[in-house]
Amino acid sequence: MYETHVGSPRNRVDGRKKVTGAAPYAAEFTAPDLAQGYVVNSAIAKGRITAIDVKDALAVPGVIQVFTHKNRPRTAWRSTAYQDEVAPPGKPFRPLYDEKVHYSGQPIALVVAEDFEIARYAASLVRVSYEAEKHQTDLTKVVGEAYVPKYRTSMGPPSPRGDAEAAFGRAPVKVEGSYRIAVEHHNPMEPHASTVVWEGDGRITVYDKIQGVQNTQRYITQIFGLSTKDVQVISPYVGGAFGSGLRPQYQLFLAVMASLELKRSVRVVLTRDQMFTFTYRPDGLQEVAMAANEDGTLQAIRHDLVAGTSQFEDFTEQTVGWSGMTYHCENYKGSYKLSKLDTYTPGDMRAPGAPTGLFPSESAVDELCDKLGMDPLKFRLKNYNQIDEATGKPFTSKELRAALQLGAERFGWSKRNHKPRSMKEGNELIGWGMAVGMWEAAMQKTAARATLTIDGKLEVASASADIGTGTYTIMAQIAADALGLPIEKVTPLLGDSSLPNAPVEGGSWGAASTGTAVELACHAVREKLFGYARGINDSPLGDAKVNEVQFREGRIALISDPSRFVTIQDAMVAGGVDRIVAEETAAPSKTTMLKYSSYAHSAAFVEVRVDEELGVVRVTRVVQAIAAGRILNPKTARSQILGATVFGIGMALHEESMADHNLGRFMNHNIAEYHIPVNADVHDIDVIFVDEHDDLTSPIGVKGLGEIGICASPAAIANAVFHATGKRIRELPITIDKILGTQEAA
Repeated sequence: MYETHVGSPRNRVDGRKKVTGAAPYAAEFTAPDLAQGYVVNSAIAKGRITAIDVKDALAVPGVIQVFTHKNRPRTAWRSTAYQDEVAPPGKPFRPLYDEKVHYSGQPIALVVAEDFEIARYAASLVRVSYEAEKHQTDLTKVVGEAYVPKYRTSMGPPSPRGDAEAAFGRAPVKVEGSYRIAVEHHNPMEPHASTVVWEGDGRITVYDKIQGVQNTQRYITQIFGLSTKDVQVISPYVGGAFGSGLRPQYQLFLAVMASLELKRSVRVVLTRDQMFTFTYRPDGLQEVAMAANEDGTLQAIRHDLVAGTSQFEDFTEQTVGWSGMTYHCENYKGSYKLSKLDTYTPGDMRAPGAPTGLFPSESAVDELCDKLGMDPLKFRLKNYNQIDEATGKPFTSKELRAALQLGAERFGWSKRNHKPRSMKEGNELIGWGMAVGMWEAAMQKTAARATLTIDGKLEVASASADIGTGTYTIMAQIAADALGLPIEKVTPLLGDSSLPNAPVEGGSWGAASTGTAVELACHAVREKLFGYARGINDSPLGDAKVNEVQFREGRIALISDPSRFVTIQDAMVAGGVDRIVAEETAAPSKTTMLKYSSYAHSAAFVEVRVDEELGVVRVTRVVQAIAAGRILNPKTARSQILGATVFGIGMALHEESMADHNLGRFMNHNIAEYHIPVNADVHDIDVIFVDEHDDLTSPIGVKGLGEIGICASPAAIANAVFHATGKRIRELPITIDKILGTQEAA
């Protein structure tokens, strides 16, 4: 019996290349006469450059040029030319634009040399004088200057409903608190890099570490006045990005600028330290208040946020809305404000806004349950909502109830003693916590091309990206099933601006968008192929319809009588072709978007062990139950949830970019001092996928998995720490000093 590929746990089709080192990344492409660039960064947080001396750097043998604001080539003068596909409102940062310094670490010069070591040494010889101005990087000092921004699409708080203030005042059981999550920096394994190959006659090929090659292409053409035919952007493999590659970063501008000016190939790779000089998860001060009746019925939710942004752009994300969407509550009010800081613009970081907003709201739910003496699982089931209360629309599907029940059963939640500090083994306090998560399930307009050749091989192509999520693999699975081919016969292509149009890969919409486009293109090939098969003289399929045949093992056969078939090769010979090409575009249903809300849901159950004397926290067990529509590949899907859960452990217990506000600079700008989870921090993680049918979110039934796994896990960990210690910590990460401190973090 033929086994379909979709829904089966297949190995990654690109896996061997990655583990053997055969998969090339942006900094590994080369070219004859390739020069190397090294970035010089500003030493102050705000002010202006009064002098920049490059004589000593230029005198170093092997140095080709030093670019500064004084000698940079002319580029587009309008700031709008620097806006990319996902840019927030404002005026984007323009590298080397003038003498002004907007933030500490801003690129102020590029040294280009024959090799990297020469460039790095020469960069140390660039002498810069500044006129510093008073800066402000401490969000707590500018809360009073907060303003309501012009939001990015759908990023503002939902409209208020009911009267949250009055309902909160009347309710018999209530909690309120202040919450904060530390700034986090993206630390993918692959640093940001751009290799620009000079092709001659003003043409360049750019290998960029990016989540959207066509976004990069547009950025380059807009700024440098080039046509799309003169710029090809390629990014076949991305060594992690998590949102840092959504927008073109400054090394791209500098590498392209140098290549066009010098008329030779140039590579610019950022150091690990320099990875802390651009996008990050923003700082935010949150206030959450919740109230309930004595039977646990939610009566009021209030959620307010003041977040930091740069002086030149207004970065916003959906943060306060999650608390108003997660449960049934007739009275809700949220506010979202920004305060300007002398920093780079924050950016999207895995599930932007969701774990940030769900940490305080799910912590408040847990605190409310403690006051009520009510099981947190029972509370969540009691206040379960069937519609998106922010919009009044029904969900396309929602199997969170099943996720809660299955996750609780697998975890053994019924054995939990609700009293804090009631579970102990040796010198370790044991805590069990839970939380729920949501993430928007979206689909974007995406095109794909399918090419079938007479030897039975199939190529599917789209300009989309694979940032480690497994896009190559699901493209191959969908295509193989569509034409009944072995997966080894399918070659997926992506990450090339010359391929059919695709948006940036983010928001967990990649599988739904690219997968649907690939299926449409393959079905178009099927139609053409079937037409040729029917056209054969005395064809066994002459009177059949396409829905009456199956494509299996290189044959087109009647479902009712598989002995009546035509081979792919015979059909193409009959059609007089040696290849069939079809390109199709998939787009979300406007009707669905107008009538429904679509989200993936999660239920996270966590066990922690806390050393009572040392304050060390270990996450020893996690169960994640996920409702995310159709699961295309259980193996790669599980990998996504595992990775996102570890990301959540990092947010809850480890990750913190520490700023010295006197200098206006992040100080722990390396992986030695910026802590991320390592092997010893990750123990048993169990993943459950709940059956969920959803043909409204996307035609292939997919909701997306890259981000839902992080949404609930930080809050669940914090709730487990409270259950273990009796201490409600409202500031992440939960570090030893907060565990051992005498006061609650608030």
